[in-house]
Amino acid sequence: MPLDEDSRNLLAILAPEDAPEIHEIDIHVLREAMESRFPDREREPVARVEDRNVAGPHGDVPVRLYWPQTEGTPPVLVYFHGGGWVLGSLETHDAICRALTNAAQCMVVSVDYRLAPEHPFPCGLEDCQAAVRWVRSAADELGVDGERIAVGGDSAGGNLAAVVANCNRDENAPPLCHQLLIYPVTDASQMTASYRENAQGYLLTALGMKMFWDLYLEESSAGESPLASPCKTVNLAGLPSATVLTAQYDPLRDEGEVYAERLQAAGNQVAMRRWEGVFHGFVGFADRVAKGQEAILFSAQRLRASFDG
Repeated sequence: MPLDEDSRNLLAILAPEDAPEIHEIDIHVLREAMESRFPDREREPVARVEDRNVAGPHGDVPVRLYWPQTEGTPPVLVYFHGGGWVLGSLETHDAICRALTNAAQCMVVSVDYRLAPEHPFPCGLEDCQAAVRWVRSAADELGVDGERIAVGGDSAGGNLAAVVANCNRDENAPPLCHQLLIYPVTDASQMTASYRENAQGYLLTALGMKMFWDLYLEESSAGESPLASPCKTVNLAGLPSATVLTAQYDPLRDEGEVYAERLQAAGNQVAMRRWEGVFHGFVGFADRVAKGQEAILFSAQRLRASFDG
């Protein structure tokens, strides 16, 4: 189907016809632009929000904790924001985290991992792993259920969530209960049909994604590592259940769906859903795109089911 009305209107705001392509813009300008999007947004209330620092291998890692308005000992979603490993922060994904906190009735721990190119692969990944370990060790202090921990993220954050889940299994750590992968990056090769079909015109472009990969990896050969491209993982058995969301007009669509199919073929429980008529990033604009709100509710439903076992 064509772009829906919400997406057309949003795209006209975010990427007007006379705007430069994303790969033509300095990353510092891109960062400022991403931080300043819709500053007038209302913040969905949650029970409590607290910013902390977690010890990581490269120094402290800022995290933001969102408590749900519920009694008892809630489960936890550790969330990694998108932005091509180069952009994004606790603020840019505050709305998603608040919405998931309430809809899934879980604590959300948003991780402000180190960004490339200042901190290239695998620094950001190692920050994310440290955050998950910290949540597990601090569960009693936080008043959460350390045996019900999920990971999730969007775009580059979906990449990090998938890799963290794989590494958690390989380290024989206590199992995670779910992985929420929202239009995830899974393969550095950029060879799918959706890269050709959606190369430009839908906010995230093929050349823009190439720029992000180039900034993330110090050497292009690192893209062959399963720690960078989870699709390169040979054995995908024994992983937590997964929810994989993709968007019709997204260069990343096919690689996300291929990863979901491989997870399922390896014996994991997987719910994969393609959202028609929308482009990459639509979940982050749930206040402007109705299907973004639908996707958050769908994700929350899947999280709650996994937390309930």
